[in-house]
This record gives sequence, C-alpha cells and structure tokens, in this order.
Amino acid sequence: MEIAELAGKVGQQVGTTDWYVMDQARIDAFADCTEDQQFIHVDPVAAKDGPFGTTIAHGFLTLSMLARFLQTGFEKPNVKTTVNYGLDKVRFLSPVKSGKRVRGLLKLLDLTEKRPGQWVMKLEVTVEIEGEEKPALLAEWIIQFLV
Repeated sequence: MEIAELAGKVGQQVGTTDWYVMDQARIDAFADCTEDQQFIHVDPVAAKDGPFGTTIAHGFLTLSMLARFLQTGFEKPNVKTTVNYGLDKVRFLSPVKSGKRVRGLLKLLDLTEKRPGQWVMKLEVTVEIEGEEKPALLAEWIIQFLV
C-alpha cells in the first residue's frame, strides 16, 4: 500500500489483530524483565485472595503488545522504516486476568507529512479482552514513517 492510500483512511478502522493469550508464563517473563514482582502478577496463591481473584497482566505488558499488534494487524505502507514516536494518551481501563486473550483494534486518527519523506501517523488502539465488555486499555500511539 502506498502512503497516499493510507491517508485516505483517516477516521477508519485500519486493522484488527489475532488474539494473544496473556498466560502466566508471559506475565512471569515480563515480571522478570521489568523486575516488577508484585504478587498480583506473579503469585497465583496470594492473588487468589486479592482484588481480582487471580493474577493479572501488568498494564505495561498489555501496552507493550501494541508493537506486536502493529506487525500483525495493520498493513503498513511501503516505507523504508517505521519508528515509534510515543504516546499521547494511555488509559488502563480493565485488568487482564491470567489466561485471558487480548487483541488490538487499530483506528487511524491522523496521517500528516511533516517534511518530505517523513510522515507521522496517530493510531487509536483499543485492546479488547475476549469475552469482556470493557477493554483493557485505550491508547493514542504516534508512529513515524520514513519513505
């Protein structure tokens, strides 16, 4: 897809990802990487008596899935490279319980050419939790394309 074709999709949903399991192994691996060993994430016995009745994924683990979602749920335009520029807004709306599946819905909010060969895209990403009404998170993500 050419960048001009993507520009014509502003305001539209431009992708839906596959479902990804947020199992305890993934949660534990993330806890090891970030050194966030809070019991609600890594101790199923203690978490059973906690506020969620089980362990939950770290909010930042759920947020980090956006990188995978961009790779699998979005047809990127023909560009030399894609660069993560940052986030304008992130809201953690509902915890993701261990064993649940999540997926991303990607809506194109804006696509602007900042200078020749540099485009900036803003995506609204909603992370759904399978079988639950309320999403896990909502984020506005800014990505640069260099053509």
